[in-house]
Amino acid sequence: MKVGNVKSSVSRAVVAASVTVALGLTAACGSDKGSGGDSGGSDDKKSSGQQAKQKPAAEKSTALSATDLEKAVLAKGDLKGYKVEKMSAADMPSQTVPADPAACQPFADMFMFATQPSSKARVGRTMTGPDELDATVISLALLAHEQPDAEKVMDGLRAATKKCTAYEHADSKYRDVAALPTPKAGDEAVSYKVVGLIEGQKTPMSFTVVRSGATLAAFYSINLLKPKKFGVPAEIVEAQVKKLENGDKGA
Repeated sequence: MKVGNVKSSVSRAVVAASVTVALGLTAACGSDKGSGGDSGGSDDKKSSGQQAKQKPAAEKSTALSATDLEKAVLAKGDLKGYKVEKMSAADMPSQTVPADPAACQPFADMFMFATQPSSKARVGRTMTGPDELDATVISLALLAHEQPDAEKVMDGLRAATKKCTAYEHADSKYRDVAALPTPKAGDEAVSYKVVGLIEGQKTPMSFTVVRSGATLAAFYSINLLKPKKFGVPAEIVEAQVKKLENGDKGA
């Protein structure tokens, strides 16, 4: 039953990305305007230019409340042109399902924004950008932990990037797992890519997880139109971490 719940959530994520691709192509066909630029291609340059300005993360070792997370998560108007929608609880199941091999468990959990140790509270959002030619769908979540647990989750993800290259989880297969360049954000960060075979569909995904004090800001992107395009847009990571840290400083 637990496996079925997770499998259903994974399938919904793929369907949502597919629908967004279709809508984006339809909109593009009805317009001559190109928004210019591939967000993945410019992310590295944008990130490197802004990393030097990155402020140190707030020192906050206790877990935030669900109310705190709702205030800190990106909302409509925080990033011009981006559409933000709330993720349902059904798409963020709290239970975990064993991955094979076990070394890949942190990756399997993070797909559902779940962690071991479990978070005290979570909020999730999905985002699509202003470029109708860009088929990228971004999901993000803020996960509240006590700081030692947050650090333990990051250690697990880092270890998995060194030990895990392929795995099976909830009746789906994942391969081509590899580390990606990490942004200089928060106290520490981990980035990696995965290519999933979900209900027969090849699904490339990119993940970035940033720890700011006791809170994890987790992101993943799916682009079914450009399978070789990997990376969560840097502007989204930077905006979310900045909002989270500003909220922490005001607490």
